[in-house]
Amino acid sequence: MEENRPVKKRDIYKRIITFSEGIVLLAVELYLFGRMWYLYYSEGIELPFFRRGNWAVIGMYGLIVFLFTKLYGGYRVGFLRLIDVFYSQIISLLCANVVAYVQLCIVCRDYINPLMLIRYTFWELIAIVVWVFACRFLYAKFYPPRHLLLVYGYKTPVEFIDKINARKDKYVIEDRIHVSEGEQVIKEKILQYEGVILCETKAYIRNELVKYCFEHSIRSYVVPKLSDIIILGAEPIHLFDTPLLLSRNQGLTGEDMIFKRILDIVCSLIMLVLASPFMIIIALAIKLYDGGPVFYKQERLTLNGRHFKIIKFRSMRMDSEVNGAQLAKKHDDRITPVGRVIRKLHLDELPQIFNILKGDMSMVGPRPERPEIAELYKETFPEFEYRLKMKAGLTGYAQVYGKYNTTPRDKVKLDLTYYEQYSIWLDIKLIMLTFKILFQKENTEGIDSNQTTAIREDKKPPAPLVQKPAELDESEDSFY
Repeated sequence: MEENRPVKKRDIYKRIITFSEGIVLLAVELYLFGRMWYLYYSEGIELPFFRRGNWAVIGMYGLIVFLFTKLYGGYRVGFLRLIDVFYSQIISLLCANVVAYVQLCIVCRDYINPLMLIRYTFWELIAIVVWVFACRFLYAKFYPPRHLLLVYGYKTPVEFIDKINARKDKYVIEDRIHVSEGEQVIKEKILQYEGVILCETKAYIRNELVKYCFEHSIRSYVVPKLSDIIILGAEPIHLFDTPLLLSRNQGLTGEDMIFKRILDIVCSLIMLVLASPFMIIIALAIKLYDGGPVFYKQERLTLNGRHFKIIKFRSMRMDSEVNGAQLAKKHDDRITPVGRVIRKLHLDELPQIFNILKGDMSMVGPRPERPEIAELYKETFPEFEYRLKMKAGLTGYAQVYGKYNTTPRDKVKLDLTYYEQYSIWLDIKLIMLTFKILFQKENTEGIDSNQTTAIREDKKPPAPLVQKPAELDESEDSFY
């Protein structure tokens, strides 16, 4: 047996370093908040705290900042892009300081002047900018991009390679090899790289290579199949000395459905109260622009394939679908000026609150698809129907971690991940994360101008670095 590759020390201490970096920023934020508290607010309360009381106020603020930053990924310096880390830090700080203001009002038993809190928020933003750039510099210096080998079957995964190439700060695909080259050749190549990506290969080939990477302490990145995602939610059973994994595949339990419905009603009523002024302004803007209807009703699919009428603010011209159903494209000329603004901010979705109250939709779930579009997807990808095991949602796993133009195959994988890992806490997390994506342009990116649905046309693959045998029959090597 070949000698195992030693794990680099810098990889072992990577989490400790990133944790320490987070502690440094949190300490600065606590110092600034504590300074503000002692100088401007602590002396103004009727019953002044003892020393530990002041510490409790500052400590509570630290906990709030930490939880929001953790939720929105503000500490993931090497994982997210620089702009995403900065954006996550800003939204975390703003959310934390809004909660902190409420906390200070409660502690002081009165409405307080927020001017000092706003002023210190500015100083915290400066600290965040310095911290983000310093941490990114250190990360790039000590953790340069990993050089990877791509092992693939079926066909060259051009779109996936494009996605990897968009993050050259983190990964560089140095070479790629088709599974037809043979197990021994692939294993010899794997030893030359820092990691391997296994994409669109048959399960038995993938499993063998994953074990080989494990044996030699080499990182392996696997593009999961649908069966893998289903197994993610399996429950381990220890009735025997042979491990068993149970996938129930029965949907939500009775208590899950009750709690989920309660969450839907509470959240939708709160949203309705908060969003009412904006909804009135949007309705007036749509009506004044072209005199057409404010709302747009359209047939969509929900739990078990049931049809319902979704309600949205109309963002397109009234003749937008004279040529049949189609998704919005990039730079779509059917979208009105008002529609372009409300779509960018996702405000066209607000009337779906009424669908949630009625019970046709949930706050969190798969994006409700049009029956005509769903049928087109099912022709090339029958498993697209798996998404209908959950009630359609205003937001969801695919909406948060995907895009408007995410391919049907990836959309199903994301929605099935939610289905298999469902909990009420996951719902709350996804609702909170939805605020983060509201102003991210890529999440509303339409399909290409040559598309009608999100099914991608095959791009011309890059010239293979390793030639495959011409007689290989790729039709046997299916995705699933």
